[in-house]
Amino acid sequence: MVELPWDEVNSLFGQEGSCIIEGWVEGTGPEDWQAVLDLVAENGWRCEYSVAEGDPLPLPPVEALFDRPVGTDRARLRVWPHPDVLSGFLGAIGRRLRRSVVLVSEGAEERSRPLIGFDVGRDRVLVRPNG
Repeated sequence: MVELPWDEVNSLFGQEGSCIIEGWVEGTGPEDWQAVLDLVAENGWRCEYSVAEGDPLPLPPVEALFDRPVGTDRARLRVWPHPDVLSGFLGAIGRRLRRSVVLVSEGAEERSRPLIGFDVGRDRVLVRPNG
């Protein structure tokens, strides 16, 4: 697969790539999240776990992430893959979970219009994959 350097797509995400990006993988469960956490650890990617807008916390066991009561503050996992390897990052998650992965600007209501994503059926990263 040809790599898609961040420098070639960062303009999709606001001025000089300054906005926060949210990623979505539909239909995931605890075993999928454990696979993602394993992938982050295997690749040495920097990550940070927090609840709501709080300070970083130690990453709890994956089961604890799913035992949170309904209505509590949202837990966040932020991941910083190695620079300039955006397609490799998306592809690694998509292949590990065998699902498509999309990136949208933070707070975007419509995940059906991603800015960039990994299409599991095509086994490749596409810019504006649904549009």
